[in-house]
This record gives sequence, C-alpha cells and structure tokens, in this order.
Amino acid sequence: ANCSSSPTDASADPTKELFDVVDAADRVIDIRTREDVHREKLYHRAIHVFVFNQAGELFLQRRSLTKDTAPGKWVSSCSGHVDSGENYEIAAHRELSEEIGLKEVSELEPIFKVSPRPETGNEFVWLYRCNSEGPFELDPSEVMAGRWIQLKVLDDWIAKNPREFSWSFTYLWANYKEHFQR
Repeated sequence: ANCSSSPTDASADPTKELFDVVDAADRVIDIRTREDVHREKLYHRAIHVFVFNQAGELFLQRRSLTKDTAPGKWVSSCSGHVDSGENYEIAAHRELSEEIGLKEVSELEPIFKVSPRPETGNEFVWLYRCNSEGPFELDPSEVMAGRWIQLKVLDDWIAKNPREFSWSFTYLWANYKEHFQR
C-alpha cells in the first residue's frame, strides 16, 4: 500500500513514478518520471534505513533480480526513492512498510545526508536507523532474501566480495562507520 501523497500508482508501472528533480542545494526544480530521472542522470532524492536488532546485528536485504538498479545485490535494510511531494522521513516510513513490512517504527533516527555522487546514483540520500527484532514480511517484487548479520562478519564479507553489494550500500556503510568512530 502506497500511503504517500504521490500522484502516481507505482505498483501499476514503476517507470511512471514521479520524482522531484532537485538542484545542487536539494531544492525542487522540476518533476519528472523515474525513467527520465535515471536516463538523464538528474539529481533526485532517496532514503536508506539501517535496521538493527538488540544483538547489534544489521538486517540486510538482497534485491530482487527484477530491480532496474543493483539487481540481486545485498543492500541496506530498506531503501527507496522519495516520491514527488514527499519528504525524506515519510518516504523512509513508507519504504519500511512496503519493502520489509515494518509498519510501526517508534524511533526513526536521522543519521546523515549525503549529496549526489556516482555512488548514490545522483541521489541526495538521508540515512536513517532504527531498531526492530522483526520478523519482517519481505515484498517479493522488491526483495529476494533478507538476513541479520554481525557487523564484523559484514565488514569481512564486504572486504572479500564487494561486488555482492550495491555501490550505494558500501558507500553509506563506510560513512556510517566513520560517523560513529569520531
């Protein structure tokens, strides 16, 4: 269920989703389809959420093979575009519900925002984190698998097989670790 105020029904045709095109200061300058934004490499907005359990493990999802970007790659617990007219936090709650079935998040903590770059696919990204024990209901059109992972095991896995992860995830994970090691 799409509970955003988006004027599109993404479930009907994802290429017709409408995104706000933004300038280098993250100000809305246009509204275009997902297809146009990606083809023309326009700046737009996205969110990523890291979900941790009480044991301190991170939940990872493996993207469906039908996804247009990073199919079959391991990524953040949840990620997605900010629809036109939405704000980052609303998009984060919507994506948590849609992708992994996490509907009640008491504390969604904003961690940091990154500017558009190749690693993020020209997206401004707000990274959030929250805590949950699951269990999750994975949307099979979005997610082919999910797993909890200890952070040391994750770091070793990334070091050995970085191509099993999306570029955006490894970029955000490295920045997240740096952010908390200050």
